[in-house]
Amino acid sequence: MKKTFGLVGCGFLGGIVVDAYVQGLLADYELIGVYSRDIKDATTAATRADCAVCADVDTMLAMKPEIIVETASVEWVREHAVKVLEQGVSLVLVSIGAFADGELYEQAKAAAVRGGAKIHLASGAIGGFDVLQTVTLMARAQRLDETAGIETHTGCKGFMPTPVWEDALLPEQKTVFTGNAKQAIATFPRRVNVAVATSLATTGPDTTQVIMHSVPNWQGDDHRITAEIDGVKAVVDIYSRTSAIAGWSVVALLRNLASPVCFF
Repeated sequence: MKKTFGLVGCGFLGGIVVDAYVQGLLADYELIGVYSRDIKDATTAATRADCAVCADVDTMLAMKPEIIVETASVEWVREHAVKVLEQGVSLVLVSIGAFADGELYEQAKAAAVRGGAKIHLASGAIGGFDVLQTVTLMARAQRLDETAGIETHTGCKGFMPTPVWEDALLPEQKTVFTGNAKQAIATFPRRVNVAVATSLATTGPDTTQVIMHSVPNWQGDDHRITAEIDGVKAVVDIYSRTSAIAGWSVVALLRNLASPVCFF
């Protein structure tokens, strides 16, 4: 029996999931419905995947999917995650930044327990969740101090719609943010899913450190993540020119869930 899933968000990242499905890379799944704020995007995706266009999340839930894949927005997660999980539908999330809100995070976890569902956080543009979680588990079990953080280099123009933008970013490299993950999501609500994901895998949004650098003429993002305790230091360093890796991480996660061999 194939697992059924719905897709929320049919933009660039959602399009990658649809492409993978059409190419047969999700052979253990049946895509039954899609939703997007842009009806044209949803219609295009539905035509390619031969599935239904859903008017809203309630329409999708009425189709009884086992999983809903989200490639939409932090706002969608804030508004709908708890309801979806309470109905026993698992979530695969890209917009992890929503969980910088500790209250929402706890509500979502409780809803998943009540509904018998799971929350799957896609590794997105960072990866390495397994080793980060392992270091943090060692720290807790052995009562060791742990330091964790993420340092990001990104193109200066990516900061234009944010509070840190200034013309001085154009000619020279500059550190534009130093703080914790919770402060980062408040400053850059659409740019720091990776920082929040790092914090959830390690020391939490209030203590995981975030440093962001603006680099002229830089394409893409370079993330260097560290988690360190006495005797162990884990470093994950990933560069990606576009956000495509986030879409493909969803595909890899779904394949892993359906595989007889799971890579933790």
